[in-house]
Amino acid sequence: MKRLASAILFFALLIGLWELAVRSGRWSVVLLPSPIFVGEYIWGAMLDGTLEESTWVTLKRLLVGYAAGVLIGLPLGLLTSTSQLFEDTLGSLALGFQTLPSVCWVPLALVWFGQTEGAMLFVVIMGTVWSVIIATDHGARNIPPIYARAARTMGSEGFHKWTRVILPASLPFLVSGMKQGWAFAWRSLMAAEIYVTILTGFGLGHLLHYGRELNAMDQVIGIMIVIVAIGLLVDRLLFSPWERFLHRRWGTNVKEA
Repeated sequence: MKRLASAILFFALLIGLWELAVRSGRWSVVLLPSPIFVGEYIWGAMLDGTLEESTWVTLKRLLVGYAAGVLIGLPLGLLTSTSQLFEDTLGSLALGFQTLPSVCWVPLALVWFGQTEGAMLFVVIMGTVWSVIIATDHGARNIPPIYARAARTMGSEGFHKWTRVILPASLPFLVSGMKQGWAFAWRSLMAAEIYVTILTGFGLGHLLHYGRELNAMDQVIGIMIVIVAIGLLVDRLLFSPWERFLHRRWGTNVKEA
């Protein structure tokens, strides 16, 4: 309760400072709208269904691309951790592509797939898979060596050892990597929705883009707030509880969030 009160107080203070900045007259209300106007936009978009529909379209794209990225990255990360050769080749490739801004994949996606859902899916996968590979590789390489030795002593080798010992022990690190991959997937999808215009559904990125085109800063800031809120909810309700549970389960002593 104390932590919740502290968070509410902090954000209330931020909103108060925002309102003071607007009232100071240093910035035009067109460029920096009042939090009241932003709140009115969010409420109106909720009432007319625009926000709900766009959020659902974006989340569908995000979940499909993110799931595909995890399914690709997980086995490749395990493969990377099996030898120094794969670490120097596939691991280096993953590290290099992870540092590449997600928006850089958009031109390739447009050329290869055109203005389609496939282009968006490609960008999201590219924003996810490299983080998952690196996290999986890191997790498999940093589990206590006694686990692998104990498994060999009890006759566990090859595929059995990897699926029953190495992979479960790596889960705390994998969840951290999946959380990072989720963040990269969000950024990738927003870049894709801003630049890829299709008629199969307008997502939050499209609302962000059209708000900029119309100089509707209340819409731009409102959509940014919605994106941040969704990210925080997913982290607090999904990733953080699993991360704490798995670290306790395997005794890696993660610091309580």
